[in-house]
Amino acid sequence: MVHVLGSRILLHPTDPERSRAFYGDVLGLAVHREFGTGAERGTVYFLGGGFLEVSGRALQPQSPGLQLWLQVADVQAVYEEVHGRDAGIVLRPPLREPWGLIEMWITDPDGVRIAVVEVPADHPLRYRP
Repeated sequence: MVHVLGSRILLHPTDPERSRAFYGDVLGLAVHREFGTGAERGTVYFLGGGFLEVSGRALQPQSPGLQLWLQVADVQAVYEEVHGRDAGIVLRPPLREPWGLIEMWITDPDGVRIAVVEVPADHPLRYRP
């Protein structure tokens, strides 16, 4: 069995500065650490119980199958804040899904789809048997 001590998602964007502006300024993610110098330096953001590292440069956007899932306390508040900053990133405003979660979908500058999710108080994810 592998004993995982930590983890992070690695993104290598086509335009690192644009992606740092998106994750840091538009979404407002807190910076955990930065390393290196220049345009391709690394920035690691807090993602609740994990981390997102934006570093290096890719010639093409990430795989279209890559998606992020970010749980927040109030998805409507996030929608209003993000929509006010850059309406072009919102793919779909918050809706209650048939499975009970409230989800909105946004996209980063390279097209990585991001589900921003609120778990309502009455949802089974809030209960532990």
